[in-house]
Amino acid sequence: MVRMSAEDRRESVIRAAISEFARGGYYGTSTEAIAKRVGVSQPYLFRLFPGKRAIFLAAAERCLEDIRRTFEEASEGLEGEEALYAMATAYARVIAEHPERLLMQMQTYTAVAAAEEAGDREFGEAVRGGWTRMWDTVHLPLGADVGETTNFLAYGMLINCFVAMGFPAGHRVWEGIYPEVRVAGRAGVSGG
Repeated sequence: MVRMSAEDRRESVIRAAISEFARGGYYGTSTEAIAKRVGVSQPYLFRLFPGKRAIFLAAAERCLEDIRRTFEEASEGLEGEEALYAMATAYARVIAEHPERLLMQMQTYTAVAAAEEAGDREFGEAVRGGWTRMWDTVHLPLGADVGETTNFLAYGMLINCFVAMGFPAGHRVWEGIYPEVRVAGRAGVSGG
């Protein structure tokens, strides 16, 4: 059996953390559950990450970066409406095929709000940095138009809410949403 490097193990922890935190949130997920999913001990987990907060932040940043990369790849060589539909379609596919990424996003926003309320601005700064990079990624293909960028991301957040609440694709709340992304509503969201 080939032994995993610390970096490979770290990657496994991030993937496991996304799944676990997506279901249980920051406060409802134990590091024991993450360690068990990866097949390591908690002490080993804490050799890779200094604590639960660091694991959650790594998972949140990865989730945002994966989505940013999805937009970047989908819009490559495109602009305007073509870029918009390509990015919307790619995002719909991601949340249909990997619902834990959507749920992790939602958990991340809740965790930031709780951290801010407790006076911890550092946590939110890291997440806002990821969101800003995502905004920048979609901004140029959409013609560097602030209104288009805002609308695209606002629709995305609305779609996140509809999917997280389990609205089926045919429900009237989906009217007015890009037809290409209605597939996301069909998939629903499972716990991982």
